[in-house]
Amino acid sequence: MKRVLIANRGEIAVRVIRACREMGLSPVAVYSECDRTALHVRYADEAYPIGPSAPLESYLRVDRIVDTARRAGADAVHPGYGFLSENEGFARAVRDAGLTFIGPAPEVIALMGSKTAAREAAQRAGVAVVPGAPAGAVAADATDDEVRRLAEATGYPLLVKAVSGGGGKGMRTVTDAADLIGAVRAARSEAASAFGDAAVYFERRLLRPRHVEVQVLGDQHGTVLPFVERECSIQRRHQKVVEETPSPIVPRPPWPEASAIQTRALSNSSWTKTAPSTFSK
Repeated sequence: MKRVLIANRGEIAVRVIRACREMGLSPVAVYSECDRTALHVRYADEAYPIGPSAPLESYLRVDRIVDTARRAGADAVHPGYGFLSENEGFARAVRDAGLTFIGPAPEVIALMGSKTAAREAAQRAGVAVVPGAPAGAVAADATDDEVRRLAEATGYPLLVKAVSGGGGKGMRTVTDAADLIGAVRAARSEAASAFGDAAVYFERRLLRPRHVEVQVLGDQHGTVLPFVERECSIQRRHQKVVEETPSPIVPRPPWPEASAIQTRALSNSSWTKTAPSTFSK
């Protein structure tokens, strides 16, 4: 690997460019019309335009980014975070072009991009998960009675959660069975709008939990290394507002079992990038 195209902009692109320089690699930037004078453009060895200011016509255009990587003579692509970083199709297109995607394989992205599939993978690895509906996603054609039976099997209070995406979108709390059907419809509508996938599933609602994450890094040789935990309990509308490390509720030395659990889960999924796992205490 000698030349890396960074398929992103702003702070993350600058950080990747800096890392490339430290490793003796040549960084290549891409930019939309509004970013032509941005720092990452000036900082890279070379920079290529990929379209108009709107991300849908530039940073989210798989075809343009892969074509630019070829023209630039890059042999690897770093997605940064956001944009196409967790897009299975992008990872596959990069691989099919004969380039190295610096991140998980497309098959792993597909697995971890679905919360129900990720839950099943974690359980196969012997990792405990929050109790949820045993049937996974609620069928798109499920009748109201079938939805109620799934909810009863899960137990109240529960969360209706989008199978795809994140950021608190497509989530509804249900404490009373009378509110269930309306919550499912609202969550499906929001999930379809935000992620293009209306699928939802049920999970038990934990009351006043602490949200603690452990970050890990995996490589292509099967090595998975855990880092220090992060306290993420301060949230608004299911979105993290403050992250603090180390967590004030985690005993020192930290939970050895948390790192071991995360390492086992990611090792079983062949993950090759950084990834957080959430623990409730």
